[in-house]
Amino acid sequence: MIEFIANNGRTSVDYLAQEFGVSPETIRRDLSDLDARGLLRKVHGGASPPLLHSEGTFSERMVEDPKAKQIIAKKLRDIIQPGDTVFMDTGSTTLIAAEALVMTHGLTVITNSLSIAMVFGRADVDTHIYLLGGKYAPGNDQTIGPTALEQITQFQVDHAIITVAGLDADIGATDANVDEAHIARAMMKRANNTVVLATSSKIGRRAAFRVCELDGVGTVLSEMPPGPAMMEAFLRAGVSVP
Repeated sequence: MIEFIANNGRTSVDYLAQEFGVSPETIRRDLSDLDARGLLRKVHGGASPPLLHSEGTFSERMVEDPKAKQIIAKKLRDIIQPGDTVFMDTGSTTLIAAEALVMTHGLTVITNSLSIAMVFGRADVDTHIYLLGGKYAPGNDQTIGPTALEQITQFQVDHAIITVAGLDADIGATDANVDEAHIARAMMKRANNTVVLATSSKIGRRAAFRVCELDGVGTVLSEMPPGPAMMEAFLRAGVSVP
């Protein structure tokens, strides 16, 4: 039903009942459930595709789902090994993840986030930190643009650790900020593995700017397992979900 509405736009309850061979009451119950999960919008008399997800300010995102982000950060700590070289893009979850990684010895961290660079810089360990240049975007305390993108090409890393605004079975990974989507794609191209950090609230969501299809992701870390349909999509795409 989700795919049908995505392909056909706003559709009435009666039409859906006829299309799927069930009662209108069953359709209404299903639409209520899918609307609550953000997979479509229940409207008067039917349903429409979901709105593209947008994000609040960085400070607002820092206080969203803090426990979930801590769980994700701990999972990442089990993946990143001493001596690894990693990209880390700008995000509230990657910032919390950086705090979990500071005591991992011998890391080389390349980032466009001033905040992440400072987290590692304050730690009394042998971390090598490279802060990408470029246009400074104060809202997210990051560098973006052609200079940052060009500098990314000068590195080859073990893992690109990125955050996204949405992970969808059909669309893949998406971001709400076009500059951040460019940065994420560039980092992925120069990484042996891509680790996407995504709270469960982002699973099944879509944002405006595509980062990659699901098969471009190596690992997805979330605080809880995804639903059956999304897990099937991950497995089909070869994505690890520890």
